[in-house]
Amino acid sequence: MTHADAHGADDTWRIDATQLEAARRAVDAHALRTPLVPAPSLAPRLWLKLESQQHTGSFKLRGALTRLANLSAEEQGRSLVVASAGNHGLGMAYAAKRLGLGLKVWVPSVVRESKRAGIAALGAEVVVSEQASYDAVEGEARADARESGGLFISPFDDPWIAAGNGGSLAEELFETAALSTLVVPVGGGGLISGVLAARSLRGREDVRVVGVSSEACPAMAESLTRGEPVLEMRGEPTLAEGLEGGVCASTFAYVRDAGVSVERVTEQAIADAMRDCAALGYPMEGSAAVAVAWARVHAPAQPGVGAVVAIVSGGNV
Repeated sequence: MTHADAHGADDTWRIDATQLEAARRAVDAHALRTPLVPAPSLAPRLWLKLESQQHTGSFKLRGALTRLANLSAEEQGRSLVVASAGNHGLGMAYAAKRLGLGLKVWVPSVVRESKRAGIAALGAEVVVSEQASYDAVEGEARADARESGGLFISPFDDPWIAAGNGGSLAEELFETAALSTLVVPVGGGGLISGVLAARSLRGREDVRVVGVSSEACPAMAESLTRGEPVLEMRGEPTLAEGLEGGVCASTFAYVRDAGVSVERVTEQAIADAMRDCAALGYPMEGSAAVAVAWARVHAPAQPGVGAVVAIVSGGNV
């Protein structure tokens, strides 16, 4: 069973202020406040929020810490199971080790060996699926959790995860930058949903939010075009493999209701952004480079006089 089976069109969640505040506490206790650096050689007014320098090399640690710090009494007695293209697994493994919890991580067959090894080194059990697509592997992980009585934790279809990932990150930026535009990588939509929740709850609608995906697997962009969530998508091969797969009803609703556009960038633009940022000393994975790829072209045209910030979501190249 995938998230397409687990959540119907009307089975949606929203992030509240209590979850946002709990996310900040969990993240402040165990994660880094990552650097925000100017990148004028890439585009005027462009800054980079370097989640690539977070523990585990990705923003996913924020949501993992938040979710595991806020398990219910019933959830605390269950085994933990996740599916991951790499970064969610790394974040969950780090958080589970920090909090003394066991974890099983299902990964697609195509996940890089470095990410598999990193997850295992943090003490989690790694199960390598014969399937290559994230959606198929999520189905296996959900079945495993259901049969074992475990708790499956989605990398994006969970309000605690989204509050930790996008919510805590956005709040840091609201405090430290004179923002006009925030450029967010979009896969399943958990990161941008958390950003949009924080923007609404903190009264920062003055900040424009732009989502960016790869042309190879644009599930959220396609969802907006169709007017309904694309729950599963097997795209073309892409450097942004961490953004592969479908969205869920809740993340789609956040993006749709906020009137946010989700732009698409080519593989060549992703590769160019990776190369040029590495030359500046900021190596990043393709899933992060989508935001930079779009911002370096469009930042000068963004309204307002504040900073255009691209979220560099991960550095596990």
